[in-house]
Amino acid sequence: MDFADFAKAAFALALTLGLIGLAAVALRKYGPDAMARMAIQRKDRRLRVVESLVLDPTRRLVLVDCDGVERLILLGEGQLLADTKRKAS
Repeated sequence: MDFADFAKAAFALALTLGLIGLAAVALRKYGPDAMARMAIQRKDRRLRVVESLVLDPTRRLVLVDCDGVERLILLGEGQLLADTKRKAS
């Protein structure tokens, strides 16, 4: 392996690492904004999670809005444990 091959390999490695670093910086800077813009564009959806609360490692409370009706759901161990309904205001 002569110096030219070594220089090509080092340049290719530096270029690859630079592109990965540039992608990481771009995701940090524009990632959250891009997710918010995508959420704004999807206003025609009928179902959305309003809030989620972890009670313990096996149970979670999820407030879901479906067509203006909010449902409070208690999830645990992969099954539906309780469901209550109230009108969204």
